[in-house]
Amino acid sequence: MHAPRNKHPKHKDDRDYDCFYAQVFENKNPSLKSLPVGVKQKNCLATCNYNARALGLRKLMTVTEAKRVCPQLVLVDGEDLTPFRDTSKILFDFFKSHSWNGLLERLGFDEVFMDVTDIVNYNIFCLNKSSLENSFFHLSEEDPERGFHCDLTSFAGCVEGTASTNLDTESPAYLRLLVGSHLAQYLRVKIEEQFGYTSTCGISTNKVLSKLVGSKNKPRNQTTLLALTDEEIIQFVDSHPLQKIPGLGSKIASVLGSHFGSRGNGSQEEDSEELVITVHQVRTHPDITPGKIEGLLAGPGAERGVGTRIWGLLHGFDPTEVKEASDVPTQISIEDTYPRGLDTIAHITEELHKVSYSLIRRMRTDLLVPDPNSEIPNAQRWIARPRTLRLTIRSWGQLISAATHNSGRVSRSGPLPNFTFEVNTEMNHIAERLVTEALLPLLRRLQPEKGQRWNLQLINICVSNMVLGAADDKTGAGRDISVMFKRQDEVLRPFQVVSETETNQLDNEPGLWDFEDEDSDDETWDSVGNTPCPHCGHIIPTFALSAHSRYHQLGE
Repeated sequence: MHAPRNKHPKHKDDRDYDCFYAQVFENKNPSLKSLPVGVKQKNCLATCNYNARALGLRKLMTVTEAKRVCPQLVLVDGEDLTPFRDTSKILFDFFKSHSWNGLLERLGFDEVFMDVTDIVNYNIFCLNKSSLENSFFHLSEEDPERGFHCDLTSFAGCVEGTASTNLDTESPAYLRLLVGSHLAQYLRVKIEEQFGYTSTCGISTNKVLSKLVGSKNKPRNQTTLLALTDEEIIQFVDSHPLQKIPGLGSKIASVLGSHFGSRGNGSQEEDSEELVITVHQVRTHPDITPGKIEGLLAGPGAERGVGTRIWGLLHGFDPTEVKEASDVPTQISIEDTYPRGLDTIAHITEELHKVSYSLIRRMRTDLLVPDPNSEIPNAQRWIARPRTLRLTIRSWGQLISAATHNSGRVSRSGPLPNFTFEVNTEMNHIAERLVTEALLPLLRRLQPEKGQRWNLQLINICVSNMVLGAADDKTGAGRDISVMFKRQDEVLRPFQVVSETETNQLDNEPGLWDFEDEDSDDETWDSVGNTPCPHCGHIIPTFALSAHSRYHQLGE
């Protein structure tokens, strides 16, 4: 089986903020920057800064274990995600302001893919190859003075890969990576100077490669993958553990590793359970093909074409494009966990109300914008309206059957009630109605069998299926038609005044009909110049009388 080819490579960056949650707290309280800081959610360490990691801490440790390993650990509460969400949006908007094609894709709060192919190609076109050390990077096509000076005789940051680092100005692929590395450095420095956040960046020709190479030199650094041929790309990917490949997931990696991780009969030796399976071991297995991968992962709900997709990832091939940035999220969800469990309807209802209130507040923050077309002062409009409401729970004990225990979550969905969009109603009141009229009915559909009790460990409420609302974009998608009707008299007034001569001319032309006559409401066929037929007595329009008479003549 031949390896897939990377046709028409584009230039993509993967930007990852270093210990993002911890940095948010450090920027609010700079004294924390020199201390080991851990962000806790419930009794778990959600993340920690590099000072804490140097002392042996890691993500997802229990708070008790973390304090035992590092007694001087400073714990901050990360239950409220609002500061992280707001900061993430600010930083994302910064990158968006430097994008020409609008191709930016956010992954969670702390990671952004950015397709900079157009801006890199433009700067290569403007490049003076005889004076690379005094190059100027253009950040705008319209303003030639907007940009920064850079030395293009070498890469900015670190370089990974087996290709030669000798300057090759005749290679378009080499130049794209070279120029792109300096744009990445400029943006990283600006983020740190303007907002105080350090970041790590990977520069390559597709999303999976940029993410892999970006993890090579953390924190506060960047790495360019200098791999110009398919063979060099495969060599880079081969060295990675299978579970580190983005897009595989631990379950798929486990299945592939157990079947293709050895040269023997496809099974691992008993003493090799902790052996790290590399991409090279799986990719070079004599029995592996896209079809074999597809067969291994087949089953109800399996992804169509998953074999071909994974085969491509094992060779460093990723055809997925960076999605265009949108101000409208695909979904909005609020989640909370309960280690001690919720075992009564009263407790569950109380927590549903809290989560619902947070959801309504988040919807108004993300989806409400000022309405410049409204005559009401400070009016707002919805840029999108979600149509679907989903309730997800996780419960230990007998509620979760053996068939669903691997995922641990069960969900039910329904339509989102219209009262959710009543802007003038108090959020607390809307949350109460949402729980009573929508969420509790969904919860009843998840009710445990007779004789069993509730034991909820997690509640997640999500709204999705966004429908764009009134928009001011140039395409007119979702434009509010009511605004058009309100202004139609002003717009059409110049076209509604015609001279008497023109009116008579229009009346005498067959096929032209005037539906704008102000007095037409009380008119009948008899009052608009129609004539009764002398043969049959029917009322016939004047312009059609001759043709109607001809009909009688032919009939006779």
